[in-house]
Amino acid sequence: MVDILMEILIVLGRIITILPLLLIVIIFVGKRAIGEIPVFDFLIIITLGSVVGADIADPSVNHLPTAVAIVAIGGIQKLVDKWEILHRKFGKLITFQPTVVVQDGKLIPDNLKRVSYSIDNILQMLREKGIFDISEVETALIESSGSLSVLKKAEKNTVTLEDMGITKLSSFTIPVIIEGSVYADVLKFLNLNEIWLHKQLTSQGIDLRDVFFGSINQQKELQLSMKVEHEEVIVAPIKN
Repeated sequence: MVDILMEILIVLGRIITILPLLLIVIIFVGKRAIGEIPVFDFLIIITLGSVVGADIADPSVNHLPTAVAIVAIGGIQKLVDKWEILHRKFGKLITFQPTVVVQDGKLIPDNLKRVSYSIDNILQMLREKGIFDISEVETALIESSGSLSVLKKAEKNTVTLEDMGITKLSSFTIPVIIEGSVYADVLKFLNLNEIWLHKQLTSQGIDLRDVFFGSINQQKELQLSMKVEHEEVIVAPIKN
C-alpha cells in the first residue's frame, strides 16, 4: 500500500513539474504549432495522450497511478480555466495574444517574423476568406489559435454595393515581389518585364531591396509593403 501511495505521489509530482515545462516549450514554438486549439488545452491533450499511450502499450505500468494521473490532469485543466477567468494577467501568461499582420492594406514584416508566418501563408489565408487583393484589408490579425481574422475596409464591403444595385468587377492582385525578389514569370504572364517594374519603382524613388511585398492589380498598379515601417505605397503605372 505504501509503495502504491509513493508511486501516486511521484506521478503527481511529475505532472506538476512537467506541465509548466511543456507550456514554455509550446509558447516558444509559436501559434502555428497548435492550430485551432487553445495553447493550454493543446498541452493537456498531448499530456493525456502520452499517459494513456504508456499505460496501453506497456503492461508493466501500474494502472492505478495512470488513472490518478488522468484525473489530476483533468483537475488541473479545470483549475487553470477558472484562474484564466478570474485573473486576466494569468491568462495572458499561458496563452498567445493576437498579433496584427496587416494594417491598412500593408503587411507588417516584424509581426510576421514574430509569429513565424510567411507572406505566402497570409496570402493563402486571405484567399480562403475570399480576399484576393490585400489593399481591401483594413486590419488582419493572427489569433491565439493561429487562425486569421480580417476586417475589410468599409468601402470594400460588397454588401453595400449589392444593396445599391451596383455591379463591380472582381478585384484581385498578383504577387510580383517578395522580400526584394522579383517573380519574373508573373510579370511575363502579365505581358510585363523587369525593366517596366524598375521603371515604376524608380519613378517613386523606391529601391527594390527595400520592398518586403509587392503585388499588381488589374489596372497594373503596384501595391507595396516596405521592409521599413511606413505607409503603404501605391505606384500608378507610368507610360513608356
